[in-house]
Formats: sequence, C-alpha cells, structure tokens
Amino acid sequence: MAEPLLTAHRITKSFGAIKATDTLSLEVHTGEIHAVIGPNGAGKTTAIGQLSGELKSDAGRIYFSGREITRLSVHKRAHLGLARSYQITSIFMNFTAEDNVAMAIQAHDGHSFKFWKPARLDPKLREPARKTLQEIGLSHRAHKMASNLSHGEQRQLELAMALATHPSLLLLDEPMAGMGPASTNRMVDLLQNLKGKTTILMVEHDMRAVFALADRITVLVYGRAIVTGTPEQIRSDPAVQLAYLGKEG
Repeated sequence: MAEPLLTAHRITKSFGAIKATDTLSLEVHTGEIHAVIGPNGAGKTTAIGQLSGELKSDAGRIYFSGREITRLSVHKRAHLGLARSYQITSIFMNFTAEDNVAMAIQAHDGHSFKFWKPARLDPKLREPARKTLQEIGLSHRAHKMASNLSHGEQRQLELAMALATHPSLLLLDEPMAGMGPASTNRMVDLLQNLKGKTTILMVEHDMRAVFALADRITVLVYGRAIVTGTPEQIRSDPAVQLAYLGKEG
C-alpha cells in the first residue's frame, strides 16, 4: 500500500489532568473518506485540532505528504494542502456567499483582509469563487448575504470556502451538525461527489451519514483508537458495539 497522506503517531494532548488524546495513532490514505467516531469526550475534536495545527500536541508526531508537520502553524499546514472546516460555522455573515469564498481564496494566497475592499472585483478571486459555488450547488445563492442563508446552506458555504483553496486533505468537524434530514442528505451527496478528488478526514455523530460515506472508520474511546476498519468491520466489531454502538444484550 502507498505511503499514507497523513499519519499521526502517538499524539497526546492533555488539559490539566484530563488526557483528551492519549498516544493516538491514525493513518489517512489518499482519496479516501476516513471517519472518526466515538462517544462524547472521546477526543475527536481535540484530535482534529492537533492535526490542523490549532492545538499543539504534548507528545507524538504528525506527518503529511511525506514531511513532518508536528510543529508547523495552521497557516503553513494550509499552504501544504491541509484545510479544516469547523463544527460551528465560521463564515462572514455580513458578506455574500461569493464574497466569503473569494475571501477564503485571498487569505489562502497570503493576503490580509484589510486589502479586501479594493480586491472585491478581482477576477482572479471572483471566477474561482463562482466555480466553487457552482460545484457545491450554491451558485443560485451567490449574491445572497450569508446571514440570509439557511443553516444547511451556511454549512455548504463553509465547505465551499475550504474547497476553494484546493486542499489535498480536508478535515471536517461535524459537517452535519444541526441539520435536518433534507440538508443532511444534500451534504452526504456533496461529500460523496468529492470521493477520489479530495481526501477527507471527518468527525461525525450521524452514524447513517458515516456508514454511507466512509471508506474506513476509526473509533476513539478515552482518547485512543480502539479499532480502524471498513464500515462492515466496524458494524460487526464486538468492542465497538460495546463501547459505542450500543449492542443490545
């Protein structure tokens, strides 16, 4: 098998006496959708923060695209192709959908938002922003203020902002959070269409979405990976059923 795109080797992060991640090891391979699941407090969001660079690991090493990135900043990781989408939307509500995507492109290119106003009509920003919105199914909402989009559309917009930077690995923290069934179905379809184009590591509580999307699943309990396998393997694993999926006696 080819070298993993992302490897976390025994990463640990403590908050006081609590170990949120505890010698966690994880591999993500190019082209796959890899889901991380586990009970509340299992360390899933902490792990995503460590991988993205927002949280500094207390121990362990992280490798991406063949190089160690353990001590690299969020910005430097982003330039290597590692992008994160958040559990709580982080869009600019007083700008249009197209503005938000264009700003994400501008920021990724290393420009400050203070130069945003004169750059608003820059075709190098607008054209890829429009293309990304079309790919994500939001072109008809391009000129709507983000504050006027539904919650599901805001999550789609956030995904568009991440994809517009052309990441080779996308970290998704609860992409279905707060969505109703219809919006969840749309997001599942969008992510399904990204298979093979963008490698995805996602944390998600919606088990229906996880089993519909994931090529492989890692189960976290108390900050450690207890098993990694295909959806079929995870469904039938006794340790998973006991620790997380709630096997009935």
